[in-house]
Amino acid sequence: MVATPIGNLEDITLRAIKVLKKVDVIAAEDTRHTLKLLNHLEINKPLISYYKQNEKTKSNILIEKILKGESIALVSDAGTPAISDPGEEVVKEAIKNNIDIVPIPGACAAINALIASGIDTKQFVFIGFLPVNKKEKLEKLEEVKNLKQTLIFYEAPHKLINTLEAVSEILGNRKIVLAREITKIHEEYIRGNILDILKKVENPKGEFVIIIEGSNKNEKNEKQIILNNLTLEEHYEYYKKLNYEKKEIIKKIAKDREKNKNEIYQYFLNK
Repeated sequence: MVATPIGNLEDITLRAIKVLKKVDVIAAEDTRHTLKLLNHLEINKPLISYYKQNEKTKSNILIEKILKGESIALVSDAGTPAISDPGEEVVKEAIKNNIDIVPIPGACAAINALIASGIDTKQFVFIGFLPVNKKEKLEKLEEVKNLKQTLIFYEAPHKLINTLEAVSEILGNRKIVLAREITKIHEEYIRGNILDILKKVENPKGEFVIIIEGSNKNEKNEKQIILNNLTLEEHYEYYKKLNYEKKEIIKKIAKDREKNKNEIYQYFLNK
């Protein structure tokens, strides 16, 4: 499992170069992308494509090659394989077949963004890419909103604004850092509260890592107080606007108000 540069080609390690020269085959997320790196390093090796959509079928092919005695290096387009990139499936299959897995450390966008963020690095939770579907995205944010650890997300430029708006809606106006184009020419760190940053970011470009401070004790209580001060109808409308179904809304209202869900259900049944 060979980590490759996330932008600056000088970030390839000596050990990674040695391994890429030594193996019989290189499995690559995008063979065209990897070929550019190999040409830069003057390495000529057979390539096999291995990406998210063909992971399961190609994993079997890679395992067969290894069992026949071939050595394989797995690389993603940038950074560490299996971290929001292909790799997890073939590792599982290799372990089932008693094949050794050897990590070759190197660049990882999440870690590099975190250490330069100025936000707490002692404990963190890596989320990766949020779901594309709005409802699923909001549900995932609801799931992590009360975590006290620093949160780390990846996001594409064309989805950044919508994601920040969803984060603001569910997590509140927290301190965040946007790390853009790490190790590249236009590397940039945008720091501030979410609402301030939303005003600054008008035409996002490049790949982003979003670092968000963890929850403090008061955030949950503040939101609960606000929701519980609403009428039941207003409370219902709040979740309806977030595209929740009626059954889910009743569960959420019951949880917010620490009531039996049947009691909430009966209330709306009688309306």
